Amino acid sequence: MKYGYFKPVAFLTVPLILLAGATGAWAQKWTPQKNVEIVVYSAPGGSNDKTARAIEQTIGEKKLINTTMTVVNKTGGGGNIQLAYMTQHSGDPHFLMVTTPTLLTNHITGSSTQNFADFTPLASMVNDYVVYAVNADSPIKTGKDLIDRLKKDPKSVSIGFATALGTHNHIAAGLLMKAIGGDVKALKVVAFKGASEAVTTLLGGHIDMVTTAAGNVSAHVASGKIRVLGVASNQRLPGVFAQVPTWKEQGVNFISGNWRAVMGPKGMTQDQITAWEGILRSVAESKEWKEDLATNFWSSDFASGEQFRKDLEQDYIATKAVLLELGMTK
Repeated sequence: MKYGYFKPVAFLTVPLILLAGATGAWAQKWTPQKNVEIVVYSAPGGSNDKTARAIEQTIGEKKLINTTMTVVNKTGGGGNIQLAYMTQHSGDPHFLMVTTPTLLTNHITGSSTQNFADFTPLASMVNDYVVYAVNADSPIKTGKDLIDRLKKDPKSVSIGFATALGTHNHIAAGLLMKAIGGDVKALKVVAFKGASEAVTTLLGGHIDMVTTAAGNVSAHVASGKIRVLGVASNQRLPGVFAQVPTWKEQGVNFISGNWRAVMGPKGMTQDQITAWEGILRSVAESKEWKEDLATNFWSSDFASGEQFRKDLEQDYIATKAVLLELGMTK
């Protein structure tokens, strides 16, 4: 499957899908007529926010639209406030949102009645892998230390993540627990509005570990304030994470990643959809975007059109199966 928690994507090696040939080959019959809002469900500073701001910056620098574009954070409700806001602007192509598997998990777990079919899928942009990070002063020094503690007393390790129970970061914690033969339901977990809030709480010593995207802790790893015990990828990440072993290397066989995509409200016309797909394709092909991928430890994962919609359908089925197995839904 293209998306999902077991997607074995090599870091920065997935080729872009060039559905319209060279950049600029797409025919743009519609263009934005006013400021465009790109809406994020998590707080500023997290991976979703960084993705939105990277898209906004690239669109601005490349002059891909003739109007302004702003990032709007609609936090709370595990992402449902963002969805409600987008629903209020049904049919208006000047409102986009950055979304993640949370859109699927919220529907599967019943915390939301809305699914990807209630919006207009435009393009998948990136995929990144979950890292398992502790405070540098933590007595948990290695992946083995963590595994031993989780087996002995799961409640002794408080795990923070964004943005709600049942999201991909929660699932990442559950997959580790399941892989070591533990009880997923015994985990002590805390959900935060954004990754930056979870990381700040970790730095303050109020939780024991965070499961989050690599880019959310890279600066703290570089400064020596945070230590990463393992990364849920099929190969090691570069840079400050080069010495961090994958969980597979540590004898725990699983992969956990997170895609981020752009969707619009329901009711967009085909010309509007085609225009935004072309704009986002140009973003994904740009030098600026590729630099953002490297900076944030993201993997290129562009897809649009019918392929993207089919991938979402497949991922929904696969995600539901994972949540059922982990006991997070009925």
